Amino acid sequence: MSKIVEEFNEYRGKMNEVILSKNNKVINRLFNLDTNTYAAGALPVKTKEMLGLVASMVLRCDDCIKYHLGKCHDEGITTDEMYEIFAVANIVGGTIVIPHTRRAAEYWEALQEG
Repeated sequence: MSKIVEEFNEYRGKMNEVILSKNNKVINRLFNLDTNTYAAGALPVKTKEMLGLVASMVLRCDDCIKYHLGKCHDEGITTDEMYEIFAVANIVGGTIVIPHTRRAAEYWEALQEG
């Protein structure tokens, strides 16, 4: 696994454990709601992850972008599909999204390395 992917996943997991261990009812419910939102339903998980990625890119959240890139990779999204997702995010979000697309492309390449 690529170093940047491994570091992101380790940090995210570690800090989620810290946050959830505090047993704050609101935060725990928010995390649960997030998990359930991306579960299969009327829309398949793959579609929900693509939507989450576009929203994250438009909102310019690099951690969220990395998370959804990883999930998209897990769902078998191809590089051609990914670049169409990037195109949608950039047309919706405007040129301010371009720097996030660069970092997303770098992370996507790292995910492809395995």
